[in-house]
Amino acid sequence: MTSDPSAAFFARHLSTGPVLGIFRGQDPRTTVDLCLRAWEAGVELVEIPVQSEDALPSLEAAVKAAGAHGKHVGAGTVTTVERLRAARDLGASFTVAPGLHPSVVEASQGAGLPHLPGAATATDIAGALAAGYTWIKAFPAQQLGPGWITAHLAPFPGVRFVATGGVGPGNAADFLAAGCAAVAIGSALSDPGALRRLREALNART
Repeated sequence: MTSDPSAAFFARHLSTGPVLGIFRGQDPRTTVDLCLRAWEAGVELVEIPVQSEDALPSLEAAVKAAGAHGKHVGAGTVTTVERLRAARDLGASFTVAPGLHPSVVEASQGAGLPHLPGAATATDIAGALAAGYTWIKAFPAQQLGPGWITAHLAPFPGVRFVATGGVGPGNAADFLAAGCAAVAIGSALSDPGALRRLREALNART
């Protein structure tokens, strides 16, 4: 296993505040508003999924807003080299994928972009480690469950999982207690009531 070129980036921004914000399918203005709320709540990293070209204007707007506030915005659902290049050209600070895509891994490393590959099996995890990644997205987390995290940390103790997919105030603490390094949260960051419950859940684990 080679050294993880992305580990320092994710550790720096997720170790103190273990929440990654995800805002999918919103227009640019709404996306920026959601980013501002997340940053005000102490979230350091925000992901804007770019599953289609229609999402690129929202990514661009979020990246510009991040620059003005000293924050970092990344592109999610980066499953092709073309998407990675588009995200890079718009100034994304990092990329995220639902799985392990060798061409994206190679391109992200070539571009010097921190990358968070996804995994849902032990084989996926082993592949990500072989590619040099120790920070790995556990997806879809709700279906996998906290027990999946604990079980896979036994043979892969050096992995830092980011639970993604169906994670919110009701189960975020469970994933962190199971050993996740961070959780990815979407709609809860736009709902003041849900955000309050999320804070209470995270505080309760300490």
